[in-house]
Amino acid sequence: MLEVVAALIRDGERFLACQRPPHKARGLLWEFVGGKVEPGESGEQALVRECREELDVTVAVEGVRMEVVHEYPDLTVCLTLFDASIAQGTPQKLEHSDIRWITLEEAEEYPFCPADRVILDRLKESGACRSNLG
Repeated sequence: MLEVVAALIRDGERFLACQRPPHKARGLLWEFVGGKVEPGESGEQALVRECREELDVTVAVEGVRMEVVHEYPDLTVCLTLFDASIAQGTPQKLEHSDIRWITLEEAEEYPFCPADRVILDRLKESGACRSNLG
């Protein structure tokens, strides 16, 4: 099982969504920013590193929002979603094809990676994005 982390970075009622590059697995699908936890890293450290590498921002990690285990045809991931905020910088497209600030309702119009779709469904069920994105 691959341990991965992702960030729910909020701006009011919107959150940051990133489109995977076409040459990677699940290319052109949308996701929360994040990536693999490297040996010796905590989830929080991995998230800070990934946000710096992928968006050129420094994030403040605010805590775990949820965990999802998802089986893809080629691998199984344990995805930990953290609440995070941008402490420094403006998001840049360093590794993604596109980045957008979208609402939970608008997310329905985007093809998200299956594990991220599970997270979106849980956020929608709990009403968490509407009430806590601020």
